[in-house]
Amino acid sequence: MLVEVFDTTLRDGSQREGLSLTVEDKLRIAEQLDHLGVAYIEGGWPGANPKDDEFFSRAVGGDLDLQTSTLVAFGSTRRANGHAETDPTLGRLLAAGTEVVCIVAKSAPYHVIETLLTTLDEGVHMVEDSVRFLAAQGRRVFVDCEHFFDGWKQDPAFSRRVLDAAARAGAEVLVLCDTNGGTLPHEASEIVAAVVELVDGLELDLSDGRARPRVGVHFHNDSGVAVANTIEAVRRGATHIQGCVNGYGERTGNANLTTIVADLELKLDARVLPAGRLERLTAVSHHIAELVNVAPDAQAPFVGSSAFAHKAGLHVSAIARRPDAYEHVSPDAVGNGTRFVVSELAGKSTLQMKAAELGLELDSEALTHVLEELKQLEYRGYHFEVADGSLELLLRSATGWKQPWFRVESFRVVTDERDGLGLSGHDVVTEATIKVHVGDERILAVAEGNGPVNALDAALRKAVGSAYPELARIHLTDYRVRVLDTAAGTGAITRVLIDSTDGDRTWSTIGVSDNIIEASWQALLDSIVLGLLYARG
Repeated sequence: MLVEVFDTTLRDGSQREGLSLTVEDKLRIAEQLDHLGVAYIEGGWPGANPKDDEFFSRAVGGDLDLQTSTLVAFGSTRRANGHAETDPTLGRLLAAGTEVVCIVAKSAPYHVIETLLTTLDEGVHMVEDSVRFLAAQGRRVFVDCEHFFDGWKQDPAFSRRVLDAAARAGAEVLVLCDTNGGTLPHEASEIVAAVVELVDGLELDLSDGRARPRVGVHFHNDSGVAVANTIEAVRRGATHIQGCVNGYGERTGNANLTTIVADLELKLDARVLPAGRLERLTAVSHHIAELVNVAPDAQAPFVGSSAFAHKAGLHVSAIARRPDAYEHVSPDAVGNGTRFVVSELAGKSTLQMKAAELGLELDSEALTHVLEELKQLEYRGYHFEVADGSLELLLRSATGWKQPWFRVESFRVVTDERDGLGLSGHDVVTEATIKVHVGDERILAVAEGNGPVNALDAALRKAVGSAYPELARIHLTDYRVRVLDTAAGTGAITRVLIDSTDGDRTWSTIGVSDNIIEASWQALLDSIVLGLLYARG
């Protein structure tokens, strides 16, 4: 079974609230989609805004070198009571210069009458005229039948007329759209099966060598079943699927292609991507998440960092013997990997496997000691399953390892409020003083920052940076604070998590204290030590 993937992340996906893509973003995302191997990339709507115009100009002009995918321009049918030859939207579609165009067409009587303010007959003519004109200009034409499932339930005869008109005029793909996202899987299954039978039975003139139109689907996730609907549609004969990477899109999003592609290839044995491309799925998903500046969903199926993470001791013990015991597919198939999450629920086997991942050898006595220490720390508020870096240092310390680069004697943080131009008419300046030993040398360093953590970080780097220049590559990327016992008010225990990177890898560290500066220092110090460990081996 061959199923073609049509990605609309650059158009429909970009309509997600809070998501805004530059032209450069769109070009880089398109490169990633091509790297994954989707069949079609919908780039946007020519003429809708200057950004989309620039994108198509640059993409078609040579700034985008697609090896696998075909670029698609999106638009609509001609206007009501107008002429296709002079319609500005169709003209801009042609000017975009893409081989394939996709036009949206009203396929529900309600929307033709109430939105287009025209008759049903004219609604059908708009579809037929537009497709015929674009096809005559040498374009391959896909038709997105908007509100199709709602229209079929309201008046299937009109929906058939729209499909018939598009097919006769030369449409290559007839896409059934669940625009409001209200269709459930049993409804999708029945309607898609009926449409596939209908399209297979249309009396069409195929003497020019063109193929019978393919049936496609485009689901939104407002009912939480867009992925299920898409898979069910493929089971009932659809061979073209539309969606977005990571499920981006307006409202609750479009059908999530990262889930659908994996399900179809691994569960239904469908040919969806070129051979060898499925293992790129996780990397592409995460890369695009970075480009759109939306944190990846850790629990996303197949590609999430928690998709193959195991916390319960029973699960981990079983996986140690049989990897398939608690994993429905091999993580390697989608470019992901098994992770063993350590918490107070862990057993010795979990710790042993985690230590083995790090290349550490711990005997039974050491493992027992670490497990007890871990349980006590988590009781106090530590949370090692989200702080892999601090866990690694804890395991290394159990082997007798001590970081050899510097020793902290003391630190102090002072915050002064000075006359200035702040919101209150004053400036707040934070100064950190730190005393450290590097080898036989005792160093005192002072630095200012825009807060205690920034000042401490600057002071520590100032003190040891000349001895360890690789610190320049280590950057804090996120800083999070959580109050653990809110009833204690300002005296509450706080948990601080710091995410860091050296450009090649990322790690998370943790600190817990009733003093937020002390908690921050713990997490910061672990982060710097781990960065030096990775840099120096």
